Amino acid sequence: MEKKKIAVLGGGLVGGFIAEQLAADASLAVTLYDRDRETLKRRGLNPHLATQQLDMANVRHVRDAAHAADLVIGALPGHLGYAALEAVLEAGRNTVDISFFPEDPYGLSELAERKGVTAVVDCGVMPGLGGLLALHFAAELAHVERVTIMVGGLPAVRRWPLEYKAPFSPVDVIEEYTRPARLVEYGRVVSKPALSDVELVELPGVGTLEAFNTDGLRTLLKNLTAPHMREKTLRYPGHAEKIRLLRELGFFDEEPVQAGGASVRPLDVAAALLIKHWKLAPGEQELTVMRVEVEGADEAGHRLVHRADLLDRGDPATGALSMARTTGYPAVFAARMILDGDLPARGILPAELLGADDALCDKLLDSLAEVGIEPQYEEISLER
Repeated sequence: MEKKKIAVLGGGLVGGFIAEQLAADASLAVTLYDRDRETLKRRGLNPHLATQQLDMANVRHVRDAAHAADLVIGALPGHLGYAALEAVLEAGRNTVDISFFPEDPYGLSELAERKGVTAVVDCGVMPGLGGLLALHFAAELAHVERVTIMVGGLPAVRRWPLEYKAPFSPVDVIEEYTRPARLVEYGRVVSKPALSDVELVELPGVGTLEAFNTDGLRTLLKNLTAPHMREKTLRYPGHAEKIRLLRELGFFDEEPVQAGGASVRPLDVAAALLIKHWKLAPGEQELTVMRVEVEGADEAGHRLVHRADLLDRGDPATGALSMARTTGYPAVFAARMILDGDLPARGILPAELLGADDALCDKLLDSLAEVGIEPQYEEISLER
């Protein structure tokens, strides 16, 4: 039997993890593409994984790589994600994408439908798993009043000055702190600055964290109706104020300034400095924490809250980081669902929509549970 060919675009923390998980399947031939030679050299130690250097900023190269595959996984930085996804769709290939690009993926709906392919987008922990759980909970209620999703990746040990470590590129993290956050208040979509509405939250196994607005609802704004809906990022208390200070002072500005006789972008300087503090040290432990709450009423009119709490600390047996697991495994299992023919829909399919289909939702959640990613569920009555 001929092996299915899988192309993984991007060999970073999550993309490399996805490639290695898929490469463990003897029925698949996986090629990992990245522009960085050292990244490919490191991932190339896996004898079951092929690697190839590729400039993903060149859409023609991306399209060629997609043509050579049966299915494509997109794991690129946000600023490259949308154009790469478009190139993959133009090649007529099914795809799963975890790139957190700022553009609306539904802008590619016509292209995907015309090519007759499926594009499962925003298929990570959030956006992705958090939205899937929200839609799953909403389907169990007769009326939905409020949806709250909070998620964050954190170092297990807090260290001054920022008490944070970024498994991803600092530029991508900074964009979360600068992109306006869209949320729903009283049935209307409103925009607020990122890092706003800071609140303290008590979460099991972690303790007190702070939550602030970020732009993580994305396609949930179209796919889930509720008078109140928000997505927030979780950090250790005090982080938001420090980052807000840097932002308001202009350290994240993209417009060049003159310094020492050179023209430089403050964002580039900030990213170069922050990576020294944000980069995980070898062996350093980190965790992913998420809470999803959907409040409403059942058929009998009883008011209640469906809650899911997730805490993942990585896999000590393999050394896999939590952020790689919680973001990468949803994409791995979605790819297998496409290969198995479980997703007959064509077009743009945000991963959250799997939550509205009991069979698909259960299959994905069961697969995650098998690798130790298992939210704890609670139903809370609001009746006196």
